[in-house]
Amino acid sequence: MDENTQMYFENLNSEDKNIQYDAYTNIMEATNEQVDWAYDVWDQLKEDLTHPDHHRRSRAAQFLASLSKSDPSRIILEDFPAVWEVTKDPKFVTARHSLQAIWKVGLAGPKQKKMVVDHLVDRFRNCEDEKNYTLIRSDIIQGLRHLYDEVEDDEIEQKAMELVDTVEDSKYRKKYLGKWRKK
Repeated sequence: MDENTQMYFENLNSEDKNIQYDAYTNIMEATNEQVDWAYDVWDQLKEDLTHPDHHRRSRAAQFLASLSKSDPSRIILEDFPAVWEVTKDPKFVTARHSLQAIWKVGLAGPKQKKMVVDHLVDRFRNCEDEKNYTLIRSDIIQGLRHLYDEVEDDEIEQKAMELVDTVEDSKYRKKYLGKWRKK
């Protein structure tokens, strides 16, 4: 791991929120591409998924999702349940940030893509009892859209449309469909 990246990970623990945010954005930007240091931080991030600090849980889930494309050993297939659990965090903002990033796991390969899509579809179908379920559904549809835009798998679009068709409230159906308008 290069010195800058190492510094960014150290800066996540800074008392200064601006330094933390700068570190977070730089790490997220770096993980948009494949990196060779994923396994240098993987175990610590996995531990942080259950850390008492909700910021650490959120960042860990987001980083692991984004680092999945840099995981040739496909460890994410085993660790996914722990990452997915953060999408149901008691702290809604933590859950939401994790859910908004989880689609990135699907960029790591066909098995990872299927796993993510299956989990998102199941969650969409079964989240009506959750608080803020319309936001959760919106994030799921948006995540499916992001994944589709990256991998161009028509099956993802088909599943998203099937989910939207199950929504009875026309206001939300229209909102979800809006995420799939052609760009």
